[in-house]
Amino acid sequence: MKIGIDISQIVYETGVSYYVKNLVTNLLKIDKENHYVLFAGSLRRKADIVKFAGTLPGNFELKVFPLPPTVLSFLWNNLHILPIEKLIGQVDVFHSSDWAEAPSSSFKVTTVHDLAPILYPNLFPKDIIRNIVNTHRLRLFWVAKESKRVIVPSNSTKDDLVKLGFNESIVRVIPEAVSGNFKKASAEEIIDLKRKYKISGDYILSVGVNPRKNTERIIKAFDKAGSGRDLKLVFIGLPKYMKVVEGRNIRIAGHVKNNELSIFYSGAKALVYPSLYEGFGLPILEAFSCQCPVITSDISSLVEVAGDAAVLVDPYDVNSIADGIEKALRGPKGLIEKGLEQVKKFSWTKTAEETLKVYREASAGDKEAIQ
Repeated sequence: MKIGIDISQIVYETGVSYYVKNLVTNLLKIDKENHYVLFAGSLRRKADIVKFAGTLPGNFELKVFPLPPTVLSFLWNNLHILPIEKLIGQVDVFHSSDWAEAPSSSFKVTTVHDLAPILYPNLFPKDIIRNIVNTHRLRLFWVAKESKRVIVPSNSTKDDLVKLGFNESIVRVIPEAVSGNFKKASAEEIIDLKRKYKISGDYILSVGVNPRKNTERIIKAFDKAGSGRDLKLVFIGLPKYMKVVEGRNIRIAGHVKNNELSIFYSGAKALVYPSLYEGFGLPILEAFSCQCPVITSDISSLVEVAGDAAVLVDPYDVNSIADGIEKALRGPKGLIEKGLEQVKKFSWTKTAEETLKVYREASAGDKEAIQ
């Protein structure tokens, strides 16, 4: 088979970027039979895409076009013109990641990572949510109409799609994973990182700074649990859709590279991640890999990812989050051991193998239209 994959998203350092990079890398490692055509549309980041392609093994060709995401989104999501075959030639399978849905006569596969803007519009500012929701609805319209298979990272996201009217029979649950870069850092690396970011004493970590990540309740819970302790709260990421002010016990590290993120997890007393909604919840596995205890929500996909290896809390209850932080601080050893076992259940090799099975459904002649 000839398999096309849209890798345009790899340059943005988001969760989708991480997914596409790891999926493509592992597909090319395990698949010695099929030929891959990697498509990318980018006006200014061609060099980064070519550099990534230079690290890849296997049987593939790269096709990059000077088309920015906004243009492709308009052409594909709004007008729905310019079939992908006009750019990359005929393919048997074309796999996109739910950002811009190109018309195609092939067996279309789409990964839907999460549905936050549609399910929880109240977590976004009123002045931008209408545009965000409209964009996502346009994408999903074409996914529902044309994609023969839809990959989701959790049963929770599958259930959400079915509630929105998707045909359950074409949805495949394929969990994501954590890369081998995430592992326990040395004491020296942790000391150097804390010095660089001016963090003194112990700290707990929070990844993401926005209403969906539950930042406001995290701060309130930290104030309760951290009272009387020499403890800092460190946020990874920049405030989005909200204002957070650094204080005596609060630090905002901003965006960090994966190698530093691994050290942040390794040095933290715990990760507090009581998100209000996630399609998967990768920071949980990242923390487990770095022997960092986790406090997370008892809802959405987070329970699937965490298993019994994290402290589960009610994300809408500040006292529950505070109690969860105190529990993790009191008994981290058992959580660390369980986390290391839980993370073994997920691997990018397994993700690639399951995705390849979906592609093979095309060669099996399973090309029925979505009803």
